[in-house]
Amino acid sequence: MTEYTKISFQHRRIREIGDVTDIVTMLFPGNRNQQHAAARILMALRTATEPMPSLAHLEALHRISRRTLQRARAKLARLGLIEHVSGLSTRYAGAHGWRLSGRMGTALRALADRLDTWRYELRREQFAKEEVLVKLLHR
Repeated sequence: MTEYTKISFQHRRIREIGDVTDIVTMLFPGNRNQQHAAARILMALRTATEPMPSLAHLEALHRISRRTLQRARAKLARLGLIEHVSGLSTRYAGAHGWRLSGRMGTALRALADRLDTWRYELRREQFAKEEVLVKLLHR
C-alpha cells in the first residue's frame, strides 16, 4: 500500500498539532527522511538568534543527505515557513542567511478571514459575479 505524499491538511488534525514532529508529518507525509531534515532545519532556525548563513552543517551533524536537506529547505521556503534574508537588508544589519518566517501564518490567517467574510457576506452583485465565474469554469 502506497502512502499519500501530498500535504495532509485536514481540519481535524490541525487541532492535534502539538510539536514540530506533528508539523513536519503534516507537511511531508510519507517521507521520513524529509520529515527529519525539515524538523532539524526548523529546530536549528528556532534557536538561532540571527539568520543562519548556511544549513550545510546539518548534513554532517545529523547525517542528512544534501539532496534531502535541499528538498526539505526548498519546500519549507515555498510554504513560507522559512525565508532567506539578503545581506543588503538593513533590517538585519547586513546579516544574511535563513530564518523562520511569519509568511505562512500571515497567509493562513488572511485565508481564514477571507473564508469567514465570504461565508457571511451575501451581496447580490458579488453573488452574481461569482455565478458568472463558476459558469466559466464549467466550459
